[in-house]
Amino acid sequence: MTHKIDWPSFLASLAIILAVSIPLVIFPERGGDYLINLYSLVSRQLGFLYLLAGLAVIVLLLWLALGRFGGVRLASGDEEPEFSDFSWIAMLFCAGIGAGLMAWAPIEWGYYYGAPPMGAEPYSTEAAEWASTYGIFHWGPTAWAFYCLPTIAIAYPYYAKKISFLRLSTGCHYFFSGEEETRGERLIDWLFMIGLLGGAGTSLGFSTPMIAACVARVTGLEANFTMELAVVFVSVLLFATSVWLGLNKGIKRLSDINLWLAFLLLGLVLVAGPTVFMLKASVNSLGLLVQNFVRMNSWTDPFTSSGFVESWTIFYWAWWIAYAPFVGLFVTRISRGRSIRQVIFGMTGYGTLGAGLFYMIIGNYGLSLQLNESVMVTEVMADQGVPAAIVAILDQLPLAVLAISIYAVIALIFSATTYDSASYILASVATRRLPAGEDPDRWHRVFWAFALAVLPLTLMFIGGLKVVQSATLIVSLPLIAVGVLMSVALVRQLRADHDRGG
Repeated sequence: MTHKIDWPSFLASLAIILAVSIPLVIFPERGGDYLINLYSLVSRQLGFLYLLAGLAVIVLLLWLALGRFGGVRLASGDEEPEFSDFSWIAMLFCAGIGAGLMAWAPIEWGYYYGAPPMGAEPYSTEAAEWASTYGIFHWGPTAWAFYCLPTIAIAYPYYAKKISFLRLSTGCHYFFSGEEETRGERLIDWLFMIGLLGGAGTSLGFSTPMIAACVARVTGLEANFTMELAVVFVSVLLFATSVWLGLNKGIKRLSDINLWLAFLLLGLVLVAGPTVFMLKASVNSLGLLVQNFVRMNSWTDPFTSSGFVESWTIFYWAWWIAYAPFVGLFVTRISRGRSIRQVIFGMTGYGTLGAGLFYMIIGNYGLSLQLNESVMVTEVMADQGVPAAIVAILDQLPLAVLAISIYAVIALIFSATTYDSASYILASVATRRLPAGEDPDRWHRVFWAFALAVLPLTLMFIGGLKVVQSATLIVSLPLIAVGVLMSVALVRQLRADHDRGG
């Protein structure tokens, strides 16, 4: 079936990619400095808004899941879930975390160990405890709560109210009196596209150099920008093929395969590494996280101004907010027939568990190498860069070449599953009508698979972690306001439809 293209949305998305990428390529140094300065300004002056948003979304989702609306089904009748629980979990997890998890889990503790939060002494026992904990926190319940809010806000009107288009503005449809494609709706959808492009650029910008370093270690070739281009090209081909095959034959199968590969890798590291230390450190980290969860979500560091919150927690919350509409739209597409409670607890529970396992096993393995001085990971990070540090950690495993190869394949597939999901959603947004259960046209999905690679390549060309972080924060700020609108629209619609006498 051929669907009519929404050309204003299609052309606006393409224009956004070109308008951002071309100036950055022409003026890389000036563009990079501008993004970094803007990041510093926004994070210092408005960073507290991200922390408040994290607390607010957790409270709202708990109220929805545990209250009278928790049993409301995201369906128009008695429809059963379209996908099995395993495939549903695999797809939402692969779409939500991408290869960024593979780039951060082994080494994120290294940043916190040397520059710890909460006033801890660098390289102390207390710093090690916080270093082992903060990665789990940043990829934990708050992150998945950011993802879950737009999922519920979009899925309820899309399925229960039979709205005929799958876009971010679907979550705010309550405010537009049943009209479609108003200026307000188009503005919301364009903000989503900007956020997705920034979030996608961040994910691939982090993961591609790491994959290239793994390939270089296995093949003996040099890890340079040319290899990074080759990695992006292979990744684009992989997710273009996946989106061509569609949701069931492409994205679902890739996600299922990658989840099993991830279990295999985690099991290998757990058995081959210092198992007892990793388990003890994980239990300790979970206890510290539970004990300090509210404090970590509300810590603004007003008295020492160490910069930790601005550099890390606010960056992560901005990344999740920028990515949340895309994940929400994709999980909406795969969640028909499930209840609000099932989606909330499924996303926050399984998402947190999956990401946490990587930090508890691979992250604590890297920390153990640092503590027993087998590999001075923090020094490798400082002297040779993060990708080299990840390879140095994996090199300590038995059958290191095989382990590094598996790691690179998992990261590549994670990247592909994230990007083919993003391509699918961009094509959906730029399709005028897309009834529940139908897919955008194949050529349309493949076009966005290639178009999405432009901005990440631009950010990698400019170079630098701070540039990539800055792009994410800047594009996420307007989406906080959209999140407030979606929250109000969702609650009002649920009350109108399901309260007594409603």
